[in-house]
Amino acid sequence: MTRLRRLRRTPGLRGLARETRLHLDDLVMPLFVAPEPLPNPDLPALGRHSLEGLPREVEELVAAGIGAVILFGIPDSKDEEASGAYDEDGIVQRALRDLRERFPELVLVTDVCLCEYTSHGHCGVVRDGEILNDESLELLVRTAVSHVEAGADVVAPSDMMDGRVGAIREALPQTPILSYAAKYASAFYGPFREAAGSAPAFGDRRSYQMDPPNVREALRECELDLAEGADAVLVKPALPYLDVVRAVRERFDCPVGAYNVSGEYAMVKAAAAAGHMDERQAALESLTAIKRAGADLVVTYWAKEVAAWL
Repeated sequence: MTRLRRLRRTPGLRGLARETRLHLDDLVMPLFVAPEPLPNPDLPALGRHSLEGLPREVEELVAAGIGAVILFGIPDSKDEEASGAYDEDGIVQRALRDLRERFPELVLVTDVCLCEYTSHGHCGVVRDGEILNDESLELLVRTAVSHVEAGADVVAPSDMMDGRVGAIREALPQTPILSYAAKYASAFYGPFREAAGSAPAFGDRRSYQMDPPNVREALRECELDLAEGADAVLVKPALPYLDVVRAVRERFDCPVGAYNVSGEYAMVKAAAAAGHMDERQAALESLTAIKRAGADLVVTYWAKEVAAWL
């Protein structure tokens, strides 16, 4: 008689039969660096770190076993040309130089986008209310190059301008590129935009980020980015788009990442605070689901907590 419960009877048996495993090597921790610290009591991983405080946080992450972080910068001031994004003395560039010296073994990934640095909050150059694709590429390339010169191991363009991977690849032939290839215009980014101060001052990002109903288009985006020289592709958000993660995994033989975004993190935190679910169990189940769908790496605000749980 077939009884599948036989291998579920004890924790040891379940472990032997387990198909998907979550490991610290899979996780990337997002970090926000700003001129002044700004803790977030409700969503601790979305707090801002000062340049002085960032190394202390990273030291704890490294000690816990986290091997990779992705940096987001909040500058002193913003302008229409996003000059803080590619300033050699910019907030991310200064953080990179410090972290590179202190933590040579840590994988330093940088978000390459302009939205945190523009006065209008859009991810590209704006003229007469239009987000201009080709004019934005030059600034994105300058940003990526400045990050690598400051010590970044990997650049991750997240702007969704067409052709940005090819432009960055031409300027940085040896640098790994993790492309936000399938980044959707999602409602799940709210807490991030508050933490990064990057909400658009007008309109929305639907003219360049992907339309949520589309899957085949995501495959085209990934195909184009890989053809332009991306080394790995990322799907964002993760949990509402597990079907996209699976479709990308099945189509392409390259590293696939997924971003377990701020809204996903915030929902579980809020539900746990209200007593509706166990945070640890829900977080581990969520991250395992992302891995099960096919992600090789997961960017997640739970990375530090997972290190303690595992």
